[in-house]
Amino acid sequence: MSETPTPAQALILWRLLGRQGTALNNEIAPKKAERDALAKAGMLAVEKEGRSSRLTVTDKGWNWAGTHLGEPLPPTMRVLQDWLTRLHHHLAATGGTLAEFVGPAPERAPPKAKPTPSPRPSPRKPGPRQLRARIAKAYLACTGGQTAKAVRLSALRAALPDLDRATVDAALAAILQDDETIRLTRISDPKALDAAERAAAFSPAGEPFHEIWIQA
Repeated sequence: MSETPTPAQALILWRLLGRQGTALNNEIAPKKAERDALAKAGMLAVEKEGRSSRLTVTDKGWNWAGTHLGEPLPPTMRVLQDWLTRLHHHLAATGGTLAEFVGPAPERAPPKAKPTPSPRPSPRKPGPRQLRARIAKAYLACTGGQTAKAVRLSALRAALPDLDRATVDAALAAILQDDETIRLTRISDPKALDAAERAAAFSPAGEPFHEIWIQA
């Protein structure tokens, strides 16, 4: 653009100056081509702010406005044109400046810091009775609700995905000592075991258990 803004571009400057020289883009919604032309001419600064852009009249824009209060505006802006003419006569009579009349823009509040999420409390580990109940529930899920059927420990562990290996092993050790309704058994034929079942075995004393039985 030339050093003289078009009427549509001048209207953008006047709208911003009516807001003390600065506003968010979505508050005045200028046409992009007109806004970019003012920015290219150095009369307008555009900076990102949140999801919008902040438009600020530069010193060059202020200087132009202060000496061109009588510049023509679009025909539909006749009322604004008349007020700017009155303002021009007022400043000429008082010796004031446009910047003094408009006043400085209010200080912008700093952007709000995002709240730091509170750390989640560590989940409480289930006690022995809860673990016994969880194992029984997982067992029945594997057998379709039947008891006295062998369930591979690999399947049982898979049915307890939220419990780590150490927790399940501790529960199985307690069952071996205190619960006569649950048995752990071995599969002696190595060909009957795949790698996952060997890895899932429970070996409290070096001898691996591969299956669990619940009688009732």
